[in-house]
Amino acid sequence: MKLHTKIVLGMILGILWAVASTYWGGAGFTENWLAPFGTIFINALKLIAIPLVLFSIIDGVGQLGDPKALGRIGGKALGLYVGTTLIAILIGLFLANMTQPGSFVSADQITENRLGFEAWLHSENKPSPDGIWWSDRPENAGYSANMEAQQGAAMEDKIVAARAEAGRGPLAFLVDMVPSNIFLAFNNSLMLQVIFFGLFFGIALVLLPKGDTSSVRDFMKQMTHIFIKMVEMVMLGAPFFVFALMASTLTKLAGNEPGRLVELFSSFGVYMLTVVGGLAFMALFVYPTIVWLSVRRKGYSWLKVFKFLHQNLRPAQLLAFSTSSSAATLPVTMECVHDDLKVSEEISQFTLPVGATVNMDGTSLYQAIAVLFLAQMHGLDLSLMQEMTIVFTAVMASIGAAAIPSAGLIMLIMVLEAVGLNPAWIAIIFPVDRILDMCRTVINVTGDASVAIVVAESEGQWGG
Repeated sequence: MKLHTKIVLGMILGILWAVASTYWGGAGFTENWLAPFGTIFINALKLIAIPLVLFSIIDGVGQLGDPKALGRIGGKALGLYVGTTLIAILIGLFLANMTQPGSFVSADQITENRLGFEAWLHSENKPSPDGIWWSDRPENAGYSANMEAQQGAAMEDKIVAARAEAGRGPLAFLVDMVPSNIFLAFNNSLMLQVIFFGLFFGIALVLLPKGDTSSVRDFMKQMTHIFIKMVEMVMLGAPFFVFALMASTLTKLAGNEPGRLVELFSSFGVYMLTVVGGLAFMALFVYPTIVWLSVRRKGYSWLKVFKFLHQNLRPAQLLAFSTSSSAATLPVTMECVHDDLKVSEEISQFTLPVGATVNMDGTSLYQAIAVLFLAQMHGLDLSLMQEMTIVFTAVMASIGAAAIPSAGLIMLIMVLEAVGLNPAWIAIIFPVDRILDMCRTVINVTGDASVAIVVAESEGQWGG
């Protein structure tokens, strides 16, 4: 049985365990005796990720042997990452406008939501985003302003963090890239700073005579191989660890009440289906098409590219779904992209760590749909200019918010505030955020791998 088949089996058993445990009151047992194994698994992968990124980037730059080639490859990778992020946001806006997921709430609920939102606008001395005040309508005089939009106290720290991030200068993310102390960057898992140090070290290595640095180059290559071997060792237990992750994740949502999962899925059904549909379109059509456009001259059909991409990336995709972390999945992604997708080490060791840090296609698509969903729930019809503001803010946030904890939610707060909406609304969609986070992480990882193939083919370093 192949590893990805075992992982799928572990996921299915984890789902069955979670459903069963809600009926026999096993939430406490799952939390105490299974959830720790999932945490151990993620910690082990993150433990490997930082040193693997450092040594693999230094090794990759050393193999390139030319700083100009590094700049060329980096420019291509970053251009593709921004391009695919823009495509993802536009797809999200299109789907949310077509399906109108927020309109499936009852008319009375939308009216109460809107009046609560207007009460918040008055308290903040802010104008109405659409220039309309429902509270002035005579037919709404009998409604009590539903203040559900104010119930974001649990999210207050994230709102504060988002406002602090939004208030910084446009080049603040460049300042964040350069560490003042590399050991603090290691300790706090600041991946962008680790990448910068690795590039800096690697370029200095290339500029020195090879005869003087041969032992350092060999050391970097050997360390990279050691950490890749550690990944393989951890992955031997992946099926069980994935079982523990799935069981604990769903059990946290349902507790000991079987109806809670059904209630969540029914309440947010259209919204979740819209997000998952957009993410599936990215994975099943956009990425294979981008790769096919790059490699078609080698005689690859679109269908062959589709099978090649998804079959060989499946272990990383399943792990991304289970862990909801691009950083934790990075060691496995690097292994799949190099060994199975046939991308050279020079390309994969540089593009994938950068992608895991700055490429947020899935997150950006989700944000576009989430903002429109929340606006529709509150009776708001955003203008074309406001939707373009969402596009611009989401692209900028995806570039600059890489090192922020809970980056997805904080980026969403920034987008909400950019169009004059209540940032506390994130509390409304938070109950199902973990499930959608699992799905969008798969897209982020798939996008990283697709860009690596395109860049490798353009540099003549793809062996497919």
